[in-house]
This record gives sequence, C-alpha cells and structure tokens, in this order.
Amino acid sequence: MTAGHTTAFPFSLPAQPEHAAIPPARADVVVIGGGIIGVMSAWYLRERGLSVVLCEKGRIAAEQSSRNWGWVRQQGRDPAELPIMIESMRLWRGLAAEAGGDLGFRQTGVLYIANRPADLARHEAWAKIGGEHGLDTRMLSAAETRAMLRDPGDWPGGLAGGMWTASDARAEPWIAVPALARALARRGAVVAEACAVRALDIAGGRVAGVVTERGRIACDTVVLAGGAWSALFLGRHGVTIPQLSVLSSAAATVPLPEHFAGAAVDRHLAFRRRADGGYTLAPGDFHEVFLGPDALRHARRFLPHVLADPPGHRILSAAPAGYPDAWRTARHWGTEEVTPFEQVRILDPRPNPRALARAAEAFGRAFPTLGRPRLARAWAGMIDTMPDVVPVVDQMPDLPGLVVATGFSGHGFGIGPGMGRVVADVVAGRAAGHDLSRFRFARFSDGSKPVVGPAL
Repeated sequence: MTAGHTTAFPFSLPAQPEHAAIPPARADVVVIGGGIIGVMSAWYLRERGLSVVLCEKGRIAAEQSSRNWGWVRQQGRDPAELPIMIESMRLWRGLAAEAGGDLGFRQTGVLYIANRPADLARHEAWAKIGGEHGLDTRMLSAAETRAMLRDPGDWPGGLAGGMWTASDARAEPWIAVPALARALARRGAVVAEACAVRALDIAGGRVAGVVTERGRIACDTVVLAGGAWSALFLGRHGVTIPQLSVLSSAAATVPLPEHFAGAAVDRHLAFRRRADGGYTLAPGDFHEVFLGPDALRHARRFLPHVLADPPGHRILSAAPAGYPDAWRTARHWGTEEVTPFEQVRILDPRPNPRALARAAEAFGRAFPTLGRPRLARAWAGMIDTMPDVVPVVDQMPDLPGLVVATGFSGHGFGIGPGMGRVVADVVAGRAAGHDLSRFRFARFSDGSKPVVGPAL
C-alpha cells in the first residue's frame, strides 16, 4: 500500500461513483447500505447462490465504515457478540486473498490500559469471559504494560495495568471495505452507488421489493444495513427503533517511528498503528450527541449511559440540516419525491478540534520520545448506537421479508465478515450457528430488562 492510499481520506469530497451499475428489475435480495455490514451480507448471499443488488445512496463505505478506528478486536466484546467475532477473525485472515488485494489486516494485538484499580477489576472480569471462549487474553501488571508500551512517560490518568489479546488485529477501513465491494461486484452482485432506496414496496402485507431513485426492484427479501440512516428509513414505514447517531472524531498523524504496533485505549486516548507509518488517534471515551426528535423520544433509554459518565458525553443543541435526526429532516415522503437520503449523499460531520487536540497532547505525554504528533488529517463519523450497545439483527415481525442489521454501536467494522455470514443465513432460512436472541428487535418491547454491553 502506498502512503497516499492509506493517509488520504477519500470520501469527504464529491467524487464520481466507482460502481455505476444499472439495477435490474428483479433480484432475490436487495441490500440497503454500502458499509461493511451491507457489503459482507451481500458477499455471503452471493456465496449462497442468491442474486443480490446492493444499493448505496452515496459511495461505498463513505460513512462510518471508513471513519472508524480500524480495530478488528475480540477483546471486550459483549458475550453474545464474541462467538461471531471469533468467526470474523478467522474470516478476516482469508479475506485479502479472496478480495485480491491487501486490506491492511495485521494481527498486532489490542491493549486495554487501566488507569485506575476499578478499570483493572472490570478488565479482569472480561478476561475470564475471553478465557472461557479460548482467547489468548491475559492481564498485565503496571510494569508489564509499561514494558509493552516501551516505557512510556507521564501516562494521562495513571497506569494501573492492562488487558492484552495478542491475536486481535487492525485493518485499514477506507482500503478494506471498498476493496471488498470490488470483489463483490466481480462475484456477480450488482453494486449501485448513488442509488438511494426511497421506500419498501409492500404488497399483501409483506415486502415485495424496493423503490429506488432509479426505479423499482422486485425482490423477496430486503436487508436494511443503513447505519445511522436506518431509524429514519424504518420510521417512514411505521417501525420505531431506539437508535441514535453519535458523533465520534478521529485523526491520522504524520508518519512516526513505531512505538507500538497494535491498538490501545484507555479513558483518555485511543490509538492504532497505521499501514502508512502514522497512528490513528481519538479521544478514548468521548462522544457527542445532537438533540433531535429521535434523541428526545429515546432519551429515557439512553440517559443511564450519560449519567454514568457525564464527562464522556457532550450534548449538542441541534444536528446540521439534513442529518438523520435533524429537526427539519422529513420523516414522511412519497416514492416520487426526493428523499433525505438523496439530499445528503454522504454524512460528513465536522470533527471536534479541541477533542483531537487533547488526544494529540495525551499521546505526546504518553510517548515523550515521539512528542506531540502533527495531525495529517482529521474526520468524524456518525455511529449508529443502541441503548444496550449491541445491534439489532432480526427479521421484522410486522414486515415479513425485511431483515434489519443495524445499531452496531461502533463495533461493526471488525465483526462485519462474521455478521455478514449470519445475516445471509437468516435471509436464507438456515441455522446461523450462533445464539441471536440478544440481537432480537422485540427486546425493546417485550418487557425484557435491558442488559448494557461493553461500550468499547
């Protein structure tokens, strides 16, 4: 990979679509959304012999799937996600050969740094879960953690120890997902960028197709993998899902000497070595939420997260015009109208410069021999978040023929291959091989007590 490929963030500015296929009049399955979950769902649907059209309103992976930290981790997963993530790790190891190019995948390990004894106790509890699943997760003392970080300097917030999984990995999001989409097209799927799905076509009480800005596509099943736009799309059809879009800022440094080859995080700082020789930096535990109709409607479900860690959240008064939960974003539209999905092709929020400056300062304090790094590029993404921090992966009971895969809460990139395989089997009516009850849509309405999974 060249430095230009990995440092450049190519999806912020308008560009001609790479995939300009004309959608057919009919397919077995239409996948809505060209992020990692949509691409990998389509990948395994094709592997099962189904005809697939993937419709993306903007560009492949132009939103959160190219804006994430690039972690491929098993460590710290919700216990229900972990078996699927273990499968994903196995799949990641073979994807470069299947895609015909380097995806930046390297098993360089993930380190959770404990700032305080309470953090260490939480990590120890998870390490037992990892051990039960056969992972190589182990706890580190403060001295061992410092040695792994090459004797760091004044660690922000203190350093009480760590949790380390050597088999965890990293990849380059804006390289990997577009490369997988190209391979998907070579496998016979129709990939159509700049092709917004305006609505489902419902006939006889079930899904009979979709209406796109380019016309109708008849199909038996629709997979909605629309990320931050999923709740808006479902709302148009009378389905309410408690999903919010959370803003997360990140940046890439200029190339630096390698001080740590993997990925690490604590309450103040997250960083990951990049293929171009720099590091991706982000605030370790800081997100921003725009107030809007959905945010207020679901505030009761999300309030415990905010109250548990007030410094880690910043509430903003209103989303920019056209965002999924902006005050003036249309909630209802006809199939002949221009929709919100066409009005904002790529959700490209502004990063928080102060938060990134704090992250760069923390990195410089942690690694004084490297010093405060110069940032080559900064960006932000909108994370589709659920109240319990695990996704919805389920067939919609009131809309037969619709399978929803959304709300991955910032965890979607790494688990994408395994979850795509699961979605394909759900569509095909085959046993998924994993217990999916944790991801059912009805958990928000059947009286179940919410169980909040790990936030990172």
